Amino acid sequence: MGEQGEFSIPVYKGFHLDKDIVGINFKKYDSILVLSHFKGHEMAGCEGALKNISIGIASTAGKAYIHSAEETTDSVQVWSNLPKQDAFLESMADACKAIITYKGMGNMAYINVANRLSIDCDCNAHPKEPEMNDIGLFASLDPVVLDKACYDAVMNSNDQEKASLVKRMLDKHAIRTIEASYEHGLGSLDYQIVSLD
Repeated sequence: MGEQGEFSIPVYKGFHLDKDIVGINFKKYDSILVLSHFKGHEMAGCEGALKNISIGIASTAGKAYIHSAEETTDSVQVWSNLPKQDAFLESMADACKAIITYKGMGNMAYINVANRLSIDCDCNAHPKEPEMNDIGLFASLDPVVLDKACYDAVMNSNDQEKASLVKRMLDKHAIRTIEASYEHGLGSLDYQIVSLD
């Protein structure tokens, strides 16, 4: 989306960010389907709809801006400007707020594929092999409740091999992105799972 440049979307009353930076071609899309692989993540704790709305849609400069909680837009300097963990997670929620406000809640839908549940993200060149079993596909028009349902499904699983993924999510305080997005009014924390099998 950033091949022809980028533009800024304001974040109103963000935790840390005053804007999100995305590719200029993002303006061309009337609606967005966010298809995510829900699993662990080295920095965010878990990857799902909210992580992909924020980091996935951001331009290179935008990714640096989110990762540094608005300290830099330089993708090289970002690694020497990493904030406290919760500031990063809240910055992802800020970016989600910008994207959803700009595009409109009714123009976005979300699917999380919760399979091959490694502790590492697909962006890792050498992710660890999954330990726990697949838990299925989840879909919603609400990205907050979708990620919360997936998070809870891992935490409440009877799978004896879930320990590494649970530890990754707890160590990185992954729930904070979900909570912060809820605090921004981007969705609900209450849900009912309807099985379609």
